[in-house]
Amino acid sequence: MFTGIIEATGKVAALATKADGLRLHINSGKLDLVDVKLGDSIAVNGVCLTAVDLPGDGFWADVSTETLERTCLSGLRVGSKVNLEKAMAAGDRFGGHMVSGHVDGIGKIVSREDEGRFVQYRVRAPQQLAKYIAEKGSITVDGTSLTVNGIDGADFVLTIVPHTIQETVIGDYAVGSRVNLEVDLVARYLERLLQCADDDQLAGVTMDKLAQYGFVK
Repeated sequence: MFTGIIEATGKVAALATKADGLRLHINSGKLDLVDVKLGDSIAVNGVCLTAVDLPGDGFWADVSTETLERTCLSGLRVGSKVNLEKAMAAGDRFGGHMVSGHVDGIGKIVSREDEGRFVQYRVRAPQQLAKYIAEKGSITVDGTSLTVNGIDGADFVLTIVPHTIQETVIGDYAVGSRVNLEVDLVARYLERLLQCADDDQLAGVTMDKLAQYGFVK
């Protein structure tokens, strides 16, 4: 689990193509890896990856063909700048919102307006994700927890503050840039609950049903 608060930006140091995907070497920059061990999760542009080697200047991670097909990681090249966040530990401050590191779809930057120290982006999400995006709600863009400031169909508006521009890859976006999107987990679960309410076998929470599944004694 992540919170969408980017800890550092890194760069792709090497790419190794495999029959079943890709192996990435990420130079982790100022990200502190002292507490990271093999098998730990690190989000790279919002995609949860597993550290399979720790050479000292960063980490190696494997990316499956499935992940390459569903995210923007397929567009990475040597030298590409990426957002990095380590998985949160129990007791950590929850600075953003609940982020799983499982990308729901790829968005596209359709406009950029520089307004003094701020930047306003208009992002077009896949149509099937539009229902999960709410004004003043949260969305994850390349791993960064952001607030939606406006919506128009499948388009949504982001106003990016100077700190975020400086500390993430967001300041590098141009019209046409592709970005990883993860919608709010709460919206996903609410949809599932509503679907279950229409299912005769799942509808209706009763004390007997709670007892049957061990929630009450």
